[in-house]
Amino acid sequence: MSSLSPEVPALNAFTRPLIEALSRHPKRIVFTEGEDLRVLKAAAQLVAAESATPILLGNKERIRALAADNGVKMTFINVIDPTKSSDFELFCQRVTNMARYRDMKVGDAAEIVARPHYFGALMVQYGQADALVGGNQALPATLFRALIHTIKPVASVPKIFGAMVLVGDHLKHLGGSGVLFLADCALSPRPEIDQLAAIALETGKLAHHFLGRTAHVALLSHSTKGSASTDEARRIVAATAIAKEAAEKQFLDLDIDGELQADVALDPAAAEVKLADAKVRATADVLVFPNLDAAHISLKLLQHVAGAQGYGQLILGLARPAAQVPRTATVETIFGTAAAVGVEAIKYHQIFPDGDL
Repeated sequence: MSSLSPEVPALNAFTRPLIEALSRHPKRIVFTEGEDLRVLKAAAQLVAAESATPILLGNKERIRALAADNGVKMTFINVIDPTKSSDFELFCQRVTNMARYRDMKVGDAAEIVARPHYFGALMVQYGQADALVGGNQALPATLFRALIHTIKPVASVPKIFGAMVLVGDHLKHLGGSGVLFLADCALSPRPEIDQLAAIALETGKLAHHFLGRTAHVALLSHSTKGSASTDEARRIVAATAIAKEAAEKQFLDLDIDGELQADVALDPAAAEVKLADAKVRATADVLVFPNLDAAHISLKLLQHVAGAQGYGQLILGLARPAAQVPRTATVETIFGTAAAVGVEAIKYHQIFPDGDL
């Protein structure tokens, strides 16, 4: 977009189409930890791109002072102190009601709603915001707990999980469009077979939504098509079969394969050597890992050694778009992650125009 303000960061293969989509359908994005200069800068960039209305949670005086001290424009950036919000009592009542129908044990509702992660999640669940970004100053479990307790789950997904998006023009075979999705990098230490299948399906659908074409999904293993006969490899074979059958039944535009070693999934030349009589394979857009250790270690190596730019975690399996960014997140990471959940919100409003799930 050549007409973008100079205050907008350089866009890449992932963020460019996101900002273009959001410029037509801007969304309200709540940041649960607003007293952070990185969040302030990312929010100002989203406003400059005319792509979102940022909502920052925290102390108004501290946030405005932080912005003034660092020359960050606060135009069209809303700031809400949860305890002073006009919705505080309403959210307290909703937490109390939620505890009843979900059979949850909660403490003092006011103490819970005062926590920015819970307040932000309630805003998204009840339509006060379209998407949420948090985690930049907190442990991941703190945000995950608020999301799980507050936002409705998607019935078809056995367990919520996290997907990361990586971009790197300098890297070979980083997805068919220069964008690579990795899952689950956040929550499940060792997903069950049905959970692996759901991770493959949901991340594939996410990739299809962002890429606008058939998404190629690879379920990874230390084995390729029976090269190692182990229980772990057989888990991946079973998950692949379930995912492929579900994709066919749902008429999803996904190409799912497994069990595959990482080089076979990403490098067509390696696939030609290791897969006898194989057709030319497309580079995988989505990598589904057998466990959290493999996923998270691969993610950190790709970011910190290979220099890939990361966005996310995008939390899948919830009825509303949300993302957890790491405490080490850059302004670019926060900006792109917010744009991603904003575009996810566009999809939600298209499918559920009346806000019903």
